[in-house]
Amino acid sequence: MIESIREIGGSRRVWFVDIWGVMHNGRDPFPDASVATRTFRDTGGVVILLSNSPRPSPDLQDQLRQFGVPDEAYDATVSSGDLTRHELAKHKGARVFHLGPERDLPIFDNADVTLTGPDDADLIVCSGLFDDDVETPEDYVDLLSSLAVGKRLMICANPDHKVERGNRLIYCAGALAAAYESLGGETVYAGKPHRPVYELALETAAQIAGSRGERVAKSDVLAIGDGAKTDIVGAGVFGVPSVFVASRLHVPEESAGILDASHLASLFAEEPSPPIAAMRGLRW
Repeated sequence: MIESIREIGGSRRVWFVDIWGVMHNGRDPFPDASVATRTFRDTGGVVILLSNSPRPSPDLQDQLRQFGVPDEAYDATVSSGDLTRHELAKHKGARVFHLGPERDLPIFDNADVTLTGPDDADLIVCSGLFDDDVETPEDYVDLLSSLAVGKRLMICANPDHKVERGNRLIYCAGALAAAYESLGGETVYAGKPHRPVYELALETAAQIAGSRGERVAKSDVLAIGDGAKTDIVGAGVFGVPSVFVASRLHVPEESAGILDASHLASLFAEEPSPPIAAMRGLRW
């Protein structure tokens, strides 16, 4: 358990930093986190904000500004929305049913697909629940069952199952994708903990370093996140060390802000690549 990321992250060349739960909570920014990433950049480090947000990077960066995360806090973003657009490019001309809120429609900007209803679709893109303020995956059992019968492929544009929004936890597209798979549906996940999003993040970091006449490798990377099954597992799958940031996502509400060794031990007991450290919040 560490108080400052500088203890083990200051000597790294690249940070892959989760956004939701580390940089902000879906309502308020975490100023200490922005100070930490900006300070790391000032020492020559590269910060890639690596998110399971279904928004493509330009829209994600606009959202970060709205939440109070400054542009100076990072070098680039890589999102599930970016990967979703890459997957859509493999299905040119497809009729697509968008399962998710209207705010995620930028995923389809200039994509060679046609949006349609569930009955006429060749492909499903799931970016979340239509109304995640009130709905749960149970509200989607009938719809997902009918889609699964049709053997339609689902692209999951946000593999997270839950995230924080203020002082609440809300369901995400990953929860619907898991339910779809349990009903026999086939799913492609565009985001953490799967390797393609990490490969894109490393490629992005290498391009930034290259513009300075420098090189970076996977051995230079530290991943930082609050998702046990996304950030931490994904870092392990990709082969980079990780630091766990305790949030309400995994730390019980009654002990919010307190790292309990026994709770952390049980949380990562079955993980082949557990985090190398844990923090109450990202700070320098």
